[in-house]
Amino acid sequence: ILLYSMLHLTGYDLSLDELKKFRQWGSKTPGHPEFAHTPGVETTTGPLGQGFGNGVGMALAQEILASRFNQPDYPILDHTVYGIVSDGDLMEGVASEAASLAGHLGLGKLVYFYDDNRITIEGSTRLAFTEDVARRFEAYGWHVQKVSDGNDLKAIEEAVEAARAEAAKPSLILLTTHIAYGSPNKQDSADAHGSPLGAEEVKLTKQNLGWPVEPAFLVPEEALAVFRRCVERGEKLEAQWKSGLANYAREHSDLADEWARIQNGNLPEGWEKSLPVFTPEQGAMATRQASGKVINALAPVISTLIGGSADLAPSTETLIKGGGDVSARNFGARNLRFGVREHGMGAILNGMALYGGLIPYGGTFLIFSDYMRPSIRLAAMMGLRVIYVFTHDSIGLGEDGPTHQPVEHLAALRAIPNLNVIRPADAGEVPAAWKEALTRKSGPTALILTRQKLPVVDRTRFGTAEKLSRGAYVLAKEKSPEPELILIATGSEVSVALEAWEALSQEGITVRLVNVPCWELFEKQPESYREEVLPQAVKARLVVEAASPLGWERYAGDQGGILGVDRFGASAPYEVLMKEYGFTAANVIRRAKALLGR
Repeated sequence: ILLYSMLHLTGYDLSLDELKKFRQWGSKTPGHPEFAHTPGVETTTGPLGQGFGNGVGMALAQEILASRFNQPDYPILDHTVYGIVSDGDLMEGVASEAASLAGHLGLGKLVYFYDDNRITIEGSTRLAFTEDVARRFEAYGWHVQKVSDGNDLKAIEEAVEAARAEAAKPSLILLTTHIAYGSPNKQDSADAHGSPLGAEEVKLTKQNLGWPVEPAFLVPEEALAVFRRCVERGEKLEAQWKSGLANYAREHSDLADEWARIQNGNLPEGWEKSLPVFTPEQGAMATRQASGKVINALAPVISTLIGGSADLAPSTETLIKGGGDVSARNFGARNLRFGVREHGMGAILNGMALYGGLIPYGGTFLIFSDYMRPSIRLAAMMGLRVIYVFTHDSIGLGEDGPTHQPVEHLAALRAIPNLNVIRPADAGEVPAAWKEALTRKSGPTALILTRQKLPVVDRTRFGTAEKLSRGAYVLAKEKSPEPELILIATGSEVSVALEAWEALSQEGITVRLVNVPCWELFEKQPESYREEVLPQAVKARLVVEAASPLGWERYAGDQGGILGVDRFGASAPYEVLMKEYGFTAANVIRRAKALLGR
């Protein structure tokens, strides 16, 4: 409500009536601020600590873009990212990870106010939070100041100026405040944390502060006039900035053109020509390897493609070769070293995407997407173009064993609305998967990639990889007008199903193989296309995926079968695991024939 009040007072399109409808159906003032829903809200910050990480991402994005676009006498990007953080924010691990990286990178244009009111929902913070926050952040490499009275405006102003003067470190200003300030009975109490004061206590608070009891919502004209001065001041500052940008465009036209393009989220013309093509003649290849080749083919063409991994770049193949490492001394580099910080990486990627101009990606093993899930969910909610490179996608990763072998993770990711989950069948589909991720502006994409090598499908014989954009397509057609059986597969299991299709076809069984790399894209296709790929009249269907079968019922139908994984993996070479778990052509053939009663 503090944010909504400030947006109203400073002239955003948020009326007093909207504040009166706080948390009500259809209002612009939901319980937690939502990006793209309320004017002036810059990120969706409901889960504690996420906004902290978003701000780090915004400050990082500014440094990266400033290193590319700022020129002498033309500081196109030169501003401070501010945020208010709470006790809960600083308790959540995601904030610790982001704070550590922010200090390491020396993000001097980041200033946070720590609203230390010493109260959480359960009571005093001393129940569980007694650390020295100031010393902790000093250890992270932050510039730390304390203001003992959160109402001391002069002290706060001096602290802000000191923070802005510190160019080499992010800043934390600790403010000692009182929750429900002025309330006779609920100030400094947990009762004021998550519940309304109540009509009687509101009345008493107003009387205690010398504020009129009626009307219920009062904004004195004198106060509004003071706040609204920022509108005229902002218009002047914006006009000055635009004037500078116009001069910049005259002297640095190429940079100005690129700036305009990336602000619209557009890719450079003809970028698709740089996508590599993979053929069977190149030999078997893990889809993670193919992804690494795509990244390195596109990096010289798409300058705004930037990312890294949670200390797993050699395994996730996310390194831009020759791109250098982003550091406090080199923000013009291309590789982000997130360290072993999946939580922080997810939130920082969101902040970078929110800032605009960059296309951020982050890589880790699929199993560790669990650590990133809140950030992934928020990226989907906000419609951000963030790309996740999740490798080691099944029990097929082998000897690392069940702790590293994802089983339920595909189902969990597919359950997130507005997240495209793409699992390419082979190296040939990986460029198409990246194309989908890069051209999608309305939400994030998770690329699900293998550790083990897979045969490359002969696209001169079977369906073209570009059909991935439709989510599902007929990879291998039946050898008669109508199929009696449909095999449905995705990812590394497509090659197994293709082998089974060959054998079944040779036995005279009219079988179709459908590749389903992305449910979400397929569900957006016209019903006529979906019927063309998976005709309802064909009831004998077998789904093959080395993951939880949850959700595949929609495609298997009530008379079909699912060959999946409903228990944890084991430590063994991947060839052994795939055989023991039934992902062989022989077992697919056996299961398929059983569906046909043969």
